[in-house]
Amino acid sequence: MSTYNFHGNISGPANMGDHGRIEINHHEPATEALVRLSDGLIEVLRAEYPGLVGHGEVIRGALLESVEDGDPPNRGRIRSALETISIGAAAGTGSLAFTQQLMHVLGL
Repeated sequence: MSTYNFHGNISGPANMGDHGRIEINHHEPATEALVRLSDGLIEVLRAEYPGLVGHGEVIRGALLESVEDGDPPNRGRIRSALETISIGAAAGTGSLAFTQQLMHVLGL
């Protein structure tokens, strides 16, 4: 945790890095934007952790199923896959960043 004191007001948007934010109601089906986010996760996993790609595909499959059938995403399946990726991905990697973003968006 940083304790740097900026000595004054800080101006600028309070939501830096929050552009294009995706929100989901946990009782509604997944969105195409959420599926694209899972596509990004799979792409980074292929580059950083090829052995974890299958878990990314489980997430994408659950989200696609939700889009197709109109039911809420299977949060248990998604959570399990995200937790496995979190354990295997090192801090500072794109894989972990995507995983954390998906967990946040899905409220897991």
